[in-house]
Amino acid sequence: MKTATLERKTPSPKALHPTELIRKIQKGLPFSELETLQNKIDLPLDQLAEKLSISRSTLQRRKGAGRLSPDESDKVIRFSRLLMQATKLFGGVEKARAWLKHPQYGLGGVVPLDYATTETGAREVENLLGRIEYSVYS
Repeated sequence: MKTATLERKTPSPKALHPTELIRKIQKGLPFSELETLQNKIDLPLDQLAEKLSISRSTLQRRKGAGRLSPDESDKVIRFSRLLMQATKLFGGVEKARAWLKHPQYGLGGVVPLDYATTETGAREVENLLGRIEYSVYS
């Protein structure tokens, strides 16, 4: 499963049944999922890891082990979900990336990827994307 890969033929997080997705998260995603997200979101791996609250030493251990922890996997899925929603809304990954990396008025001038470090923040980013999609004044 390549959750962050939008153009691949493998299932996205939205395409999986929630039970299956939960099992994959609980098992821990392969480290390659983080690398795939890093490539799609176009951030250096250490910057993405920082946003996901993964220390440099933990990042190296996970790379060696080849698997993320359940908590880290959940965060990777969260960022992948936001990237997919923004890509769908803006019509391309480049525009989605730009939007996710720049301060947004609807979030009080905070960068969406910084806001999404918590599930509550990610939901606010999703809500803002929904308001933009339906032209609801923020």
